[in-house]
Amino acid sequence: MIEYSYLPPTYLNMTILTIIGLLLLLLLICAVMIYNQLVKKKNLMKEGWSGIDVYLKKRYDLIPNLIETVKGYATHEQQLMENITRLRSTAIQSSTNQEKIVAENGLSQSIGQLMILAENYPDLKANTNFQQLQSQLETIESEIEMSRRYYNGTVRENNILIESFPSNLLANAFNFQQGAFFEIQHQEERENKNISF
Repeated sequence: MIEYSYLPPTYLNMTILTIIGLLLLLLLICAVMIYNQLVKKKNLMKEGWSGIDVYLKKRYDLIPNLIETVKGYATHEQQLMENITRLRSTAIQSSTNQEKIVAENGLSQSIGQLMILAENYPDLKANTNFQQLQSQLETIESEIEMSRRYYNGTVRENNILIESFPSNLLANAFNFQQGAFFEIQHQEERENKNISF
C-alpha cells in the first residue's frame, strides 16, 4: 500500500510562490546583465569612433599644408586639389558616422591620387617639406587603419549582441542601434594602384 504524505495547501502555495519569485529574480538578473553588456558594447563602439576621429582631425590639419606644397609644383592639377579640399570640408561637416565614412573613403582615394601624382614631379619628391608631410601622412594613415580595425571590432561585437537571442529582445525594447562598419565603399579603392617610375 502506498502512503501519500499530505502537504497543507498553504505550504504548497508558498513553495510555488517561492519558485516563481526565484525564477522572476533570475530573469531580472539576466536582463540587467544583458542590458549592461549592450551599454558596454555601445560605449566601446563610441570610444572606437572617437579614436578614428582624433586621427582624422590630424589628417584634416595636414591636408592644407600638403596641398600648398604640391600646388607650387603641380599647377595644372588644380581639379584634384579642389576635389581634396571639397572632400575635406565635407568630411569635417559630416553629422553622422555613415556620412563621415563615405566622405573619408573619397578623401582617402583622392589623397592616394595626390601621392601617385607626386611621383611624376621629381622636384616635388625631392622637396624636404613634402617628404616630411608625406611621412606624417603615412604615419597618420597607419594610425587611422589601426583605429578602423579596433572600431570595426567593436561594431562587430555590438552588432552580434544586438542580433543574438535573447539580447535582441532588450536591444529592441531599449532602441539599441547597430553600428556601421568603416569599410571600403568603391570597387576602385580595392584595386592596387600602379605607380610607374
